Amino acid sequence: MPPPTLSALPSGPVARSILSKLTAALQPTHLHLEDHSPRHGAPPGSETHFGLLVVSGRFEGLSPIERHRLVHAVLGAELRGPLHALSIVARTPQQWERDPNIPQPPPCMGGSKRDKRQAEGDAAASQ
Repeated sequence: MPPPTLSALPSGPVARSILSKLTAALQPTHLHLEDHSPRHGAPPGSETHFGLLVVSGRFEGLSPIERHRLVHAVLGAELRGPLHALSIVARTPQQWERDPNIPQPPPCMGGSKRDKRQAEGDAAASQ
């Protein structure tokens, strides 16, 4: 089997571990990993939030939740350790052929959501 097509590859140790483990376990035909940590208010280089698209024949016949469980099983150590959030798009090769687009992640407001709620609470308390 040819190596997977890799794109948007962060180079930190957590990203390298994710890519290595997924490549070995799922033999993907396409693997796309993005570090979203800075978008979630995490310091640069923290590698705590990732977006993942993985295309693998191993997903044939599996429901979306079963695919996610398979990815979680492969990345158990990372999910118990440094990895706080993982957005997963898991497709079969046929699904990728029909739609070879990487979905854009939703915007994240980082800590500003909490700040806004706290400001609203402070405003209400001062009335």
